[in-house]
Amino acid sequence: MEESEVGRRRVLWALAGLTLSSLVAGDAIRTSSSTSVASSPHAPGALHRPPAGSSHRHAPPGWTPKGLKARRQPVHSLRDLAPAAPGNAVALTIDDGPHPEWTPKMLDLLAEHEVLATFSLIGWQVQRFPKLAERIVRAGHQLCNHTMHHPMPFDRLSPRRVTAEIADAQHRISDTTGVAPRLFRSPGGAWSRQVVHTADEHGMIPVDWDIDPRDWSRPGTRHIADSMLACRPGAILLCHDGGGDRSETLKALRTVIPRLKHRGLSFVSL
Repeated sequence: MEESEVGRRRVLWALAGLTLSSLVAGDAIRTSSSTSVASSPHAPGALHRPPAGSSHRHAPPGWTPKGLKARRQPVHSLRDLAPAAPGNAVALTIDDGPHPEWTPKMLDLLAEHEVLATFSLIGWQVQRFPKLAERIVRAGHQLCNHTMHHPMPFDRLSPRRVTAEIADAQHRISDTTGVAPRLFRSPGGAWSRQVVHTADEHGMIPVDWDIDPRDWSRPGTRHIADSMLACRPGAILLCHDGGGDRSETLKALRTVIPRLKHRGLSFVSL
């Protein structure tokens, strides 16, 4: 895709899209120009940019990340993460990339439907394919720390190993993309008090999901689509662009995204 076309799409998404990055708060090394439904002082849909030199994303009055129960357990829905989220919103999260074959196809699909998503990146994959990680950020998507090597079961690792996996991935992702993730997802959704505490110590909110089509197991395009179409407003949906053949996932999303939009649901990044 030409750079001019990329720029045009980003402006369109900023004007018409929604992002919840301001609602989960936190600083980023490089700020996004996406619309902030919580912080914009203008009419809905207006483009809001932070003041020059500022990297703080404002949260709505009275809201503070310290009040999140995510400080004690992972969140499973938008209601847990951002109570002020639009009532018709759902969040698409995409794990285990970047992958040289499937991530570009996923990005093209999301661009076609003008959907912003949240990519849970593996540090080792970012190290191998830095240009793809940079492309995800340029397209306006949100980033999530998904550990350095995706070891499983993650909740049974030693505290030292848990810390190393989270910290190493955070450094790799931020150094490569210029964005420090404010979200963390444990491999396989394996959580423990230690894992949640370590994510919190590194300034990240632990994020799980409530719709899992198990697309990583390649159960068939119809199964993946049916599982995701069963979602309700406020859902966090899980799918993958890494870890194997993701052709079924892509085929399913070609059906899922327009059908959910037709139902009146809107996609937001976390």
